[in-house]
Amino acid sequence: MKPSTIAIDGPAASGKSTVGELLARHLGYLYFDTGVMYRAVTWAALQRGIPIEDEAAVTALAERLRIDVTPPTVDDGRQYTVLADGVDVTWAIRTPEVDANVSSVSAYRGVRGAMVRQQRRIAAGGRIVMVGRDIGTVVLPDADLKIYLDATVEERARRRWRELRARGEETDYEVVLTSMRRRDTIDSHREVSPLRVAEDAVVVDTTDMSIEEVLAVVERLVEQ
Repeated sequence: MKPSTIAIDGPAASGKSTVGELLARHLGYLYFDTGVMYRAVTWAALQRGIPIEDEAAVTALAERLRIDVTPPTVDDGRQYTVLADGVDVTWAIRTPEVDANVSSVSAYRGVRGAMVRQQRRIAAGGRIVMVGRDIGTVVLPDADLKIYLDATVEERARRRWRELRARGEETDYEVVLTSMRRRDTIDSHREVSPLRVAEDAVVVDTTDMSIEEVLAVVERLVEQ
């Protein structure tokens, strides 16, 4: 029997989002990138004029905001539909203003607690591929299958550098590498839900693998 709840964790640019989406499509499951929830809270705070640095107010907002993630409801290239209190915010949460503030919001302990509860609510229906940094360790410790995708920091920086260049953003590889190392340190040493490998996760080193090769490995794990 195929696993109904699949957790994919890993550091930035390890391939987890791309592989997670492709796997969900292959299985006919919901693809759920948990980062969208923190973006939705950030968007809602900005819309309501709540100062991002006001941790208590942002946390209170997160606790009363209902966020839903569903399969795409509009054929406009979206991977899923994100609703905040019933409002479609799928594209609204991708603005530069949200980009600039989401890291601060996601670091708040109360916000993370509120989001974990909502993530578990969505996962309760099963048939889901959930992607993030603390899925197998915190959000879904009893997931049917846990996968941890990893790669050297140099390779992950190279991937991110190529992505940026493909979007027309000229940047130096060394700058991206320095930023990636800083992000790794923050993710693995933060007080709340640090990035780590779940004891029962299958670790896949994607350093020298193409997306197609990684997907093939993950699909075999699902079929076992």
